[in-house]
Formats: sequence, structure tokens, C-alpha cells
Amino acid sequence: MAGVAAKRSVSPLLFVTRRLSAPEIKTQCSYHKKVVDHYENPRNVGSLNKNAKNVGTGLVGAPACGDVMKLQIEVDEQGKIVDAKFKTFGCGSAIASSSLATEWVKGKSIDEALKIKNTEIAKELSLPPVKLHCSMLAEDAIKAALADYRLKQQKDDEALKVSN
Repeated sequence: MAGVAAKRSVSPLLFVTRRLSAPEIKTQCSYHKKVVDHYENPRNVGSLNKNAKNVGTGLVGAPACGDVMKLQIEVDEQGKIVDAKFKTFGCGSAIASSSLATEWVKGKSIDEALKIKNTEIAKELSLPPVKLHCSMLAEDAIKAALADYRLKQQKDDEALKVSN
């Protein structure tokens, strides 16, 4: 009887040596070539003097994904943006959005820079819907930098009025 039971039982070694094969599922999550270009060769990385009266600094973040973006602009006496710098902690799309934003604001007036929309940034970089928040951060960073610049100008104007 023991011999019959032994023949019917399955050796545990059979499970060790047998491999189950499943079809390989490959997903390709790739960035558009424009995103890769801005990620690998970011334009205008760095900082400007945040205390300068002609420099506006915008610092924005997205708590949901952890991206943080600092964008700074330097404005000349005619109100034209002559330089822009950024530092971003985030994914490739966030870095690319920051880099593109700094390129686009250079040479624009303050009013022209305010017209840059996240949808334009997303379209230029071919961002998928799941990465649209990165272009929104870039737009918010531009607006925050411009608001900081304007605030400094108002304070400067008020100081002149008080001294006269």
C-alpha cells in the first residue's frame, strides 16, 4: 500500500525543475525626442541674483508628484526679459518644460511672457496627458517669477515716492 501511495504522489523536485513560461509583456514608455533633447541638453540651468531688483523668482511645486521648479527672469530697463534661468527637481518632462519655458521667455516683454500657456508648452514637447502637470508647473513658474519682479518694482517705486 505504501508503494502505491508513493507512485501516486508527485515529487517536489518536479515543481523545482519545471518552469512556467508566460508571454513577455514589453511596455515602452519613451519620451518624445524634444523632451529627451531638453533633458539631456537643458538650456539656461542655473541661478540669478534673487536680491537684484530686476530679477524675478518663481518657485512652484506639485505635491502629487514631488516636482519642484525654480524659474528666474532678468528684466532690462525697457521691460524686456534679457535672461532666464531654472533649477528643477523632477522628471524629464518637468526639466524639459522648465528648459523650454526659459527659452521662450527670453526676448519677450513681461506682457508677452504672461501669454505663454501650458498647453503651448505641452504641445511643443508632445507631452502625454499624464505629464501635463509639468507644463502647468512651467506656466505657474513663469507667472510667479513675473509677479515677484512686479512686486519688487512696486516696492522700488514706493521707496522713491517716500524719499521725495
